[in-house]
Amino acid sequence: MTRRPRFAFPGRDFLGRAFAAAAFLAAPLGLSATTPARSAPLPQAVTVSRAAPADGGMSAAVLQGGVGLYREAVDQGDLVGAVLLVAKDGKVVLHEAVGWRDKARGLPMEASTMFRMASNTKPPVATAVATLVEDGKLQYDDLVREHIASWDNYRAGFVKIGHLLSHSSGLRIPTLFLQPYMQPSAEHPDAPTLQLEAARFGPVGAEAAPGTTYSYNNPGYNTLGALVEIASGQPLEEYLDDELYTPLGMHDSYHHELAEKLDGKLDRMSVVYYERDGTGEWVPGWSPGDSPQVPFVRASGGMISTADDYVVFCQMFLNGGVYGGQRIISEETVALMTSPKIRTNPGSSAPPAYYGYGWSVSEDGTFSHSGSDGTAAFVDPSRDLIVLVFTQTPRGRNPVARFREIVDAAIGG
Repeated sequence: MTRRPRFAFPGRDFLGRAFAAAAFLAAPLGLSATTPARSAPLPQAVTVSRAAPADGGMSAAVLQGGVGLYREAVDQGDLVGAVLLVAKDGKVVLHEAVGWRDKARGLPMEASTMFRMASNTKPPVATAVATLVEDGKLQYDDLVREHIASWDNYRAGFVKIGHLLSHSSGLRIPTLFLQPYMQPSAEHPDAPTLQLEAARFGPVGAEAAPGTTYSYNNPGYNTLGALVEIASGQPLEEYLDDELYTPLGMHDSYHHELAEKLDGKLDRMSVVYYERDGTGEWVPGWSPGDSPQVPFVRASGGMISTADDYVVFCQMFLNGGVYGGQRIISEETVALMTSPKIRTNPGSSAPPAYYGYGWSVSEDGTFSHSGSDGTAAFVDPSRDLIVLVFTQTPRGRNPVARFREIVDAAIGG
């Protein structure tokens, strides 16, 4: 790959010098790691299967108590519906749907319901970046400006790919993209696109020295999606499908809500409920068939998936990057992505929490992510445990913390 010339910041620019020094001293862990290619021998790997709770060493009665929490939440109007999935040692011991995917039409939530995953898109996108690193097309310590020319300035010139992955880039842009979107022109007849919109972030740049602070940032991940397209030569959705979803058998995973992209599956999607009306009833904020909220495939969110698909993605991580006889990423990459890079709650009296590359990471080794439309995924390698709680009532009262406690209590039962 031909690299752009190294950026030479002006000697009179104090902010540029400060950013450079801080970025050098505080680069997130693992930025310079050399990751082996995906050619290591395949270990014996677990594939997801169905089993009775007892076969996974778990109590069926206790797990049903967890389901009862969600039935009660639906009955009380705290949530409209949910899909719950628990997998232990690769065995799905609980997979139940409660409530409604479209209450007004009387359509129940089903185990196969398709969800807008929102920020649970980030772990697959981070994995796509990792595959390109393993293939030698990107590096974690690449400066973004080496791939996107508009980032070659004193405000953005020290941001690395690893900074974007760990939300430590210093970017503070509060929206998904700058508004309004670019309009088609003679120079850019296909505008707006992910790459064109990500290029607009460069002149805005970072407000804090890269690598020094955590700030959850959607534009950073949208820039990662543009980098995937640039490095792979493929549209983001196509690359994700080729490198992740098809090899993993994730045949219900997509990246845009357009009916023509969903292979006739639009009717399996849930309504997303954002607000209540004057009577306290939840009203639709987005319904299947509505226009997408972003007119192109993005990387900060936009994934559509099912619990059946997402549990396979999580199991691949538990397997050390292997699933179904195929290596997706190396074991070393799994460890790199799921290890702490920067603390997310500095100064808090709560237990330390961290972000890795595409995953939130706890001190006990559990890694997880959530999505603003109501989905949550938790992976505990110490117990080979995956817990998925998918709703589309993001502002409801979700008993997910209590549900996880019940799941824990069910182990060994």
